[in-house]
Amino acid sequence: MEPVAPGRGTREGEGGRVTGPFSLVVGPEEAGIRLDVWLARHLPDISRSRVQGLIEEGLISVEGRPAKAHYKVRPGDRIAGVIPPPRRLEARPEPLELDVVYEDEDIIVVNKPQGMVVHPAPGNERGTLVNALLYHCRNLSGINGVLRPGIVHRLDKDTSGLLVAAKNDASHRSLVAQLKARQVKRVYLALVHGEISEPAGRIEAPIGRHPVDRQRMAVTFKNSRPAVTHYRVTEIFPGYTLVEALLETGRTHQIRVHMAYVGHPVVGDPKYGGRKQPFAVPGQLLHAARLGLFHPRTGRYLEFSAPLPEAFGRVLEELRRIKERTWRGGEGPWEKNG
Repeated sequence: MEPVAPGRGTREGEGGRVTGPFSLVVGPEEAGIRLDVWLARHLPDISRSRVQGLIEEGLISVEGRPAKAHYKVRPGDRIAGVIPPPRRLEARPEPLELDVVYEDEDIIVVNKPQGMVVHPAPGNERGTLVNALLYHCRNLSGINGVLRPGIVHRLDKDTSGLLVAAKNDASHRSLVAQLKARQVKRVYLALVHGEISEPAGRIEAPIGRHPVDRQRMAVTFKNSRPAVTHYRVTEIFPGYTLVEALLETGRTHQIRVHMAYVGHPVVGDPKYGGRKQPFAVPGQLLHAARLGLFHPRTGRYLEFSAPLPEAFGRVLEELRRIKERTWRGGEGPWEKNG
Protein backbone atom coordinates (compact mmCIF):
# COMPACT_ATOMS: atom_id res chain seq x y z
CA MET A 1 0.00 0.00 0.00
CA GLU A 2 1.08 3.54 -0.66
CA PRO A 3 2.22 5.61 2.32
CA VAL A 4 -0.17 8.30 3.47
CA ALA A 5 1.36 11.75 3.90
CA PRO A 6 -0.10 13.88 6.72
CA GLY A 7 -2.51 16.48 5.42
CA ARG A 8 -2.69 15.06 1.92
CA GLY A 9 -5.78 12.96 2.49
CA THR A 10 -4.49 10.34 0.05
CA ARG A 11 -6.33 7.03 -0.05
CA GLU A 12 -4.42 3.78 0.18
CA GLY A 13 -4.87 1.54 -2.81
CA GLU A 14 -6.36 2.65 -6.08
CA GLY A 15 -6.79 6.39 -6.20
CA GLY A 16 -10.28 7.78 -6.57
CA ARG A 17 -12.31 4.65 -5.97
CA VAL A 18 -15.46 5.01 -3.89
CA THR A 19 -15.65 1.47 -2.45
CA GLY A 20 -13.22 -0.67 -0.48
CA PRO A 21 -10.71 0.21 2.25
CA PHE A 22 -9.11 3.62 2.73
CA SER A 23 -6.63 5.20 5.14
CA LEU A 24 -6.14 8.93 5.71
CA VAL A 25 -3.98 11.06 8.01
CA VAL A 26 -5.13 14.34 9.58
CA GLY A 27 -2.95 17.32 8.68
CA PRO A 28 -1.58 19.83 11.22
CA GLU A 29 -3.98 22.56 10.10
CA GLU A 30 -7.10 20.41 10.52
CA ALA A 31 -7.30 20.06 14.31
CA GLY A 32 -10.72 20.30 15.94
CA ILE A 33 -12.89 19.42 12.94
CA ARG A 34 -15.67 16.92 13.55
CA LEU A 35 -14.83 13.49 12.18
CA ASP A 36 -17.91 13.27 9.93
CA VAL A 37 -17.25 16.74 8.50
CA TRP A 38 -13.55 15.95 7.96
CA LEU A 39 -14.31 12.70 6.15
CA ALA A 40 -16.96 14.32 3.94
CA ARG A 41 -14.29 16.80 2.81
CA HIS A 42 -11.70 14.14 2.08
CA LEU A 43 -14.04 11.61 0.48
CA PRO A 44 -15.68 13.85 -2.14
CA ASP A 45 -17.86 11.08 -3.57
CA ILE A 46 -19.42 10.31 -0.17
CA SER A 47 -22.04 12.55 1.47
CA ARG A 48 -21.85 13.52 5.13
CA SER A 49 -24.98 11.52 5.94
CA ARG A 50 -23.42 8.48 4.27
CA VAL A 51 -20.27 9.01 6.35
CA GLN A 52 -22.41 9.12 9.51
CA GLY A 53 -24.03 5.85 8.46
CA LEU A 54 -20.62 4.21 7.98
CA ILE A 55 -19.57 5.41 11.44
CA GLU A 56 -22.75 4.03 13.02
CA GLU A 57 -22.11 0.69 11.30
CA GLY A 58 -18.66 0.54 12.89
CA LEU A 59 -16.83 0.80 9.57
CA ILE A 60 -14.68 3.83 10.53
CA SER A 61 -11.85 3.83 13.07
CA VAL A 62 -9.43 6.41 14.48
CA GLU A 63 -6.04 4.98 15.42
CA GLY A 64 -7.57 1.52 15.27
CA ARG A 65 -10.43 2.30 17.65
CA PRO A 66 -14.15 2.68 16.86
CA ALA A 67 -15.03 6.30 16.14
CA LYS A 68 -17.92 8.65 16.87
CA ALA A 69 -19.21 11.20 14.39
CA HIS A 70 -18.69 14.08 16.85
CA TYR A 71 -15.05 13.17 17.58
CA LYS A 72 -12.75 16.17 16.97
CA VAL A 73 -9.81 15.07 14.86
CA ARG A 74 -6.20 15.70 15.93
CA PRO A 75 -3.11 16.22 13.77
CA GLY A 76 -1.54 12.88 12.93
CA ASP A 77 -4.70 10.84 13.55
CA ARG A 78 -4.85 7.91 11.18
CA ILE A 79 -8.44 7.45 10.06
CA ALA A 80 -9.25 4.19 8.35
CA GLY A 81 -12.39 2.52 7.12
CA VAL A 82 -14.16 0.47 4.53
CA ILE A 83 -16.76 1.75 2.09
CA PRO A 84 -18.92 -1.24 1.10
CA PRO A 85 -20.08 -1.57 -2.51
CA PRO A 86 -23.63 -0.35 -3.12
CA ARG A 87 -26.35 -2.95 -3.07
CA ARG A 88 -27.65 -3.73 -6.54
CA LEU A 89 -31.08 -2.23 -7.12
CA GLU A 90 -33.74 -3.10 -9.64
CA ALA A 91 -36.58 -0.97 -10.90
CA ARG A 92 -39.80 -2.97 -10.99
CA PRO A 93 -43.17 -2.06 -12.52
CA GLU A 94 -45.77 -0.79 -10.05
CA PRO A 95 -49.42 0.10 -10.74
CA LEU A 96 -49.10 3.71 -9.58
CA GLU A 97 -51.29 6.57 -10.71
CA LEU A 98 -49.82 8.60 -13.58
CA ASP A 99 -51.04 11.99 -14.78
CA VAL A 100 -50.28 11.57 -18.50
CA VAL A 101 -50.29 14.88 -20.40
CA TYR A 102 -49.20 13.47 -23.77
CA GLU A 103 -48.17 10.07 -25.11
CA ASP A 104 -47.30 8.46 -28.43
CA GLU A 105 -45.01 5.65 -29.57
CA ASP A 106 -41.85 7.72 -28.98
CA ILE A 107 -42.35 9.87 -25.88
CA ILE A 108 -44.53 10.28 -22.83
CA VAL A 109 -45.03 13.56 -20.96
CA VAL A 110 -46.30 13.34 -17.39
CA ASN A 111 -47.26 15.78 -14.65
CA LYS A 112 -45.22 14.51 -11.68
CA PRO A 113 -46.80 15.09 -8.26
CA GLN A 114 -44.90 16.70 -5.42
CA GLY A 115 -43.32 14.06 -3.19
CA MET A 116 -42.59 11.49 -5.91
CA VAL A 117 -38.96 10.53 -6.57
CA VAL A 118 -38.09 10.20 -10.27
CA HIS A 119 -36.02 7.00 -10.17
CA PRO A 120 -35.07 4.32 -7.62
CA ALA A 121 -32.09 4.85 -5.32
CA PRO A 122 -31.07 3.48 -1.91
CA GLY A 123 -33.90 4.37 0.45
CA ASN A 124 -36.33 5.03 -2.43
CA GLU A 125 -36.69 1.74 -4.25
CA ARG A 126 -40.48 1.76 -4.62
CA GLY A 127 -43.10 4.30 -5.54
CA THR A 128 -40.95 6.24 -8.01
CA LEU A 129 -41.92 7.67 -11.36
CA VAL A 130 -39.79 5.02 -13.08
CA ASN A 131 -41.76 2.27 -11.32
CA ALA A 132 -44.96 3.83 -12.62
CA LEU A 133 -43.60 4.28 -16.15
CA LEU A 134 -42.43 0.67 -16.33
CA TYR A 135 -45.97 -0.48 -15.51
CA HIS A 136 -47.65 1.97 -17.87
CA CYS A 137 -45.36 1.70 -20.91
CA ARG A 138 -44.48 -1.45 -22.83
CA ASN A 139 -41.10 -0.03 -23.80
CA LEU A 140 -38.72 2.62 -22.48
CA SER A 141 -35.29 3.72 -23.63
CA GLY A 142 -32.47 1.65 -22.14
CA ILE A 143 -29.68 4.19 -22.57
CA ASN A 144 -29.72 5.27 -18.91
CA GLY A 145 -29.58 1.73 -17.52
CA VAL A 146 -31.97 -0.40 -15.48
CA LEU A 147 -32.64 2.18 -12.76
CA ARG A 148 -33.43 5.12 -15.03
CA PRO A 149 -35.08 3.71 -18.16
CA GLY A 150 -36.47 6.46 -20.35
CA ILE A 151 -35.33 9.25 -18.05
CA VAL A 152 -33.93 12.19 -20.00
CA HIS A 153 -34.12 14.90 -17.33
CA ARG A 154 -35.22 14.96 -13.71
CA LEU A 155 -37.29 16.92 -11.23
CA ASP A 156 -36.49 17.02 -7.52
CA LYS A 157 -38.70 14.91 -5.26
CA ASP A 158 -40.71 17.88 -3.97
CA THR A 159 -40.81 19.74 -7.29
CA SER A 160 -44.01 19.06 -9.20
CA GLY A 161 -44.76 19.37 -12.88
CA LEU A 162 -43.86 18.33 -16.39
CA LEU A 163 -41.28 15.71 -17.32
CA VAL A 164 -40.71 13.92 -20.63
CA ALA A 165 -39.50 10.32 -20.88
CA ALA A 166 -38.25 8.48 -23.97
CA LYS A 167 -39.79 5.20 -25.11
CA ASN A 168 -36.90 4.21 -27.38
CA ASP A 169 -33.20 4.93 -27.75
CA ALA A 170 -33.58 7.11 -30.85
CA SER A 171 -36.00 9.42 -29.03
CA HIS A 172 -33.72 9.46 -26.00
CA ARG A 173 -30.73 10.57 -28.08
CA SER A 174 -32.79 13.28 -29.78
CA LEU A 175 -34.07 14.70 -26.50
CA VAL A 176 -30.62 14.66 -24.90
CA ALA A 177 -29.22 16.49 -27.94
CA GLN A 178 -31.97 19.11 -27.64
CA LEU A 179 -31.17 19.61 -23.96
CA LYS A 180 -27.48 20.04 -24.70
CA ALA A 181 -28.29 22.52 -27.47
CA ARG A 182 -30.62 24.39 -25.07
CA GLN A 183 -33.58 23.83 -27.39
CA VAL A 184 -35.89 22.43 -24.70
CA LYS A 185 -38.06 25.09 -23.09
CA ARG A 186 -38.51 24.56 -19.34
CA VAL A 187 -40.54 27.16 -17.47
CA TYR A 188 -41.20 26.93 -13.73
CA LEU A 189 -43.40 28.81 -11.29
CA ALA A 190 -41.83 29.46 -7.90
CA LEU A 191 -43.02 31.29 -4.82
CA VAL A 192 -40.02 32.94 -3.20
CA HIS A 193 -39.37 34.90 -0.03
CA GLY A 194 -39.18 38.68 -0.28
CA GLU A 195 -40.62 41.28 -2.62
CA ILE A 196 -38.56 41.48 -5.82
CA SER A 197 -38.53 45.06 -7.06
CA GLU A 198 -37.26 44.50 -10.61
CA PRO A 199 -39.75 43.05 -13.11
CA ALA A 200 -37.22 40.55 -14.49
CA GLY A 201 -33.68 39.35 -14.01
CA ARG A 202 -30.92 36.99 -15.09
CA ILE A 203 -28.81 34.97 -12.67
CA GLU A 204 -25.51 33.70 -14.02
CA ALA A 205 -23.53 31.89 -11.32
CA PRO A 206 -21.71 28.52 -11.49
CA ILE A 207 -23.09 25.63 -9.46
CA GLY A 208 -21.22 22.72 -7.90
CA ARG A 209 -21.28 20.48 -4.85
CA HIS A 210 -21.26 22.24 -1.49
CA PRO A 211 -17.70 21.99 -0.09
CA VAL A 212 -18.88 20.50 3.23
CA ASP A 213 -22.39 19.09 2.77
CA ARG A 214 -22.09 16.89 -0.31
CA GLN A 215 -25.87 16.44 -0.55
CA ARG A 216 -26.32 20.14 -1.25
CA MET A 217 -25.36 22.25 -4.22
CA ALA A 218 -23.96 25.76 -4.00
CA VAL A 219 -22.79 28.69 -6.06
CA THR A 220 -19.06 28.05 -6.15
CA PHE A 221 -16.17 28.74 -8.49
CA LYS A 222 -14.38 25.45 -7.74
CA ASN A 223 -15.37 22.19 -9.42
CA SER A 224 -18.53 23.81 -10.77
CA ARG A 225 -20.40 24.15 -14.05
CA PRO A 226 -21.88 27.29 -15.65
CA ALA A 227 -25.52 27.91 -14.77
CA VAL A 228 -27.97 30.54 -16.04
CA THR A 229 -31.52 31.18 -14.82
CA HIS A 230 -33.88 33.84 -16.20
CA TYR A 231 -36.83 34.96 -14.10
CA ARG A 232 -39.82 37.25 -14.45
CA VAL A 233 -42.03 38.57 -11.67
CA THR A 234 -45.66 37.57 -12.18
CA GLU A 235 -47.20 38.68 -8.87
CA ILE A 236 -46.03 40.34 -5.65
CA PHE A 237 -47.49 39.76 -2.19
CA PRO A 238 -46.55 41.16 1.22
CA GLY A 239 -43.27 39.40 1.91
CA TYR A 240 -43.38 37.06 -1.10
CA THR A 241 -43.08 37.04 -4.89
CA LEU A 242 -44.38 34.62 -7.49
CA VAL A 243 -41.82 34.29 -10.26
CA GLU A 244 -41.66 32.51 -13.58
CA ALA A 245 -38.21 30.96 -14.00
CA LEU A 246 -36.77 29.83 -17.32
CA LEU A 247 -33.81 27.45 -17.32
CA GLU A 248 -31.05 28.18 -19.81
CA THR A 249 -28.96 25.40 -18.26
CA GLY A 250 -30.11 22.43 -16.19
CA ARG A 251 -27.94 21.96 -13.11
CA THR A 252 -29.03 20.04 -10.03
CA HIS A 253 -31.28 22.21 -7.81
CA GLN A 254 -30.52 25.15 -10.12
CA ILE A 255 -33.54 27.37 -9.48
CA ARG A 256 -33.47 26.65 -5.75
CA VAL A 257 -29.75 27.46 -5.47
CA HIS A 258 -29.89 30.55 -7.68
CA MET A 259 -32.91 32.12 -5.98
CA ALA A 260 -31.37 31.52 -2.55
CA TYR A 261 -28.10 33.02 -3.84
CA VAL A 262 -29.82 36.31 -4.74
CA GLY A 263 -31.61 36.44 -1.38
CA HIS A 264 -35.00 35.07 -2.42
CA PRO A 265 -35.11 31.36 -1.50
CA VAL A 266 -38.06 29.25 -2.61
CA VAL A 267 -40.77 28.99 0.02
CA GLY A 268 -40.82 25.61 1.77
CA ASP A 269 -37.38 24.58 0.52
CA PRO A 270 -35.86 22.34 3.23
CA LYS A 271 -32.31 22.59 1.85
CA TYR A 272 -31.98 26.19 0.73
CA GLY A 273 -35.01 28.01 2.20
CA GLY A 274 -33.62 28.90 5.59
CA ARG A 275 -36.68 30.94 6.59
CA LYS A 276 -39.81 30.18 8.54
CA GLN A 277 -43.11 30.49 6.69
CA PRO A 278 -46.70 30.07 7.90
CA PHE A 279 -47.87 27.71 5.17
CA ALA A 280 -48.31 23.99 5.80
CA VAL A 281 -46.47 22.84 2.67
CA PRO A 282 -44.55 19.55 2.42
CA GLY A 283 -41.69 20.95 0.36
CA GLN A 284 -40.59 23.74 -1.95
CA LEU A 285 -43.29 25.59 -3.88
CA LEU A 286 -41.69 25.01 -7.27
CA HIS A 287 -43.66 23.72 -10.24
CA ALA A 288 -42.53 22.82 -13.78
CA ALA A 289 -45.43 24.58 -15.49
CA ARG A 290 -44.45 24.52 -19.19
CA LEU A 291 -42.32 22.22 -21.32
CA GLY A 292 -41.50 22.74 -24.99
CA LEU A 293 -39.54 20.39 -27.27
CA PHE A 294 -39.18 19.16 -30.84
CA HIS A 295 -40.73 15.77 -31.42
CA PRO A 296 -37.90 13.25 -31.93
CA ARG A 297 -39.53 11.61 -34.95
CA THR A 298 -41.47 14.38 -36.73
CA GLY A 299 -39.44 17.44 -35.75
CA ARG A 300 -42.66 19.27 -34.91
CA TYR A 301 -42.44 21.69 -31.98
CA LEU A 302 -44.70 20.70 -29.07
CA GLU A 303 -45.44 22.69 -25.94
CA PHE A 304 -47.25 21.39 -22.87
CA SER A 305 -48.56 23.00 -19.70
CA ALA A 306 -49.60 21.70 -16.29
CA PRO A 307 -51.77 23.49 -13.71
CA LEU A 308 -50.45 24.27 -10.25
CA PRO A 309 -50.94 21.60 -7.58
CA GLU A 310 -53.83 22.27 -5.20
CA ALA A 311 -51.56 23.00 -2.22
CA PHE A 312 -49.59 25.59 -4.21
CA GLY A 313 -52.83 27.17 -5.43
CA ARG A 314 -54.22 27.39 -1.89
CA VAL A 315 -51.13 29.26 -0.72
CA LEU A 316 -51.52 31.79 -3.54
CA GLU A 317 -55.20 32.27 -2.69
CA GLU A 318 -54.31 32.97 0.93
CA LEU A 319 -51.60 35.42 -0.11
CA ARG A 320 -54.04 37.24 -2.39
CA ARG A 321 -56.43 37.65 0.54
CA ILE A 322 -53.58 38.97 2.68
CA LYS A 323 -52.53 41.32 -0.12
CA GLU A 324 -56.06 42.68 -0.44
CA ARG A 325 -56.30 43.35 3.31
CA THR A 326 -52.79 44.77 3.63
CA TRP A 327 -52.54 46.99 0.56
CA ARG A 328 -56.18 47.96 0.06
CA GLY A 329 -56.65 51.65 -0.63
CA GLY A 330 -53.02 52.36 -1.44
CA GLU A 331 -50.59 51.55 -4.17
CA GLY A 332 -48.85 48.24 -3.65
CA PRO A 333 -45.85 47.03 -5.58
CA TRP A 334 -48.00 44.50 -7.44
CA GLU A 335 -49.52 47.37 -9.42
CA LYS A 336 -46.11 47.88 -11.00
CA ASN A 337 -45.27 44.24 -11.65
CA GLY A 338 -48.37 42.09 -11.32
